[in-house]
Amino acid sequence: MYTVNVRDHFMIAHSFQGPVFGPAQRLHGATYIVDLALQRGELDPDGIVVDIGLATQMLHAVLADLNFRNLDDEPAFQGRNTTTEFMARVIFDRVAERIRGGALGPHAHGLDRLRVTLHESHLAWAAFEAALTP
Repeated sequence: MYTVNVRDHFMIAHSFQGPVFGPAQRLHGATYIVDLALQRGELDPDGIVVDIGLATQMLHAVLADLNFRNLDDEPAFQGRNTTTEFMARVIFDRVAERIRGGALGPHAHGLDRLRVTLHESHLAWAAFEAALTP
């Protein structure tokens, strides 16, 4: 399996509900470093997994919709704990939608899997990975 990874970051504020979160129940900020891994079994006709420039631009556009937001105020997240794991899936779904919409060009239909990893710090991270369905 071939893999290309692109990276960006975004900053948010949020709070969590539930005693398991301790002090994180209060409003706090996070800066996430995001790795997007795009995978395919065979290279495309140009000999690449994807155009790295297009993948970088697409990831940046997805994260721009979240950057500098208080997620507690976002209607899409009402009633949800916007944990690192949850946000990895949100970003995965938004990236997959853009890929299906043609954001990575005509050869992106050969992509097999995506993995979105959100690094909370140099010590902790969470990811969501799944097959890319048409």
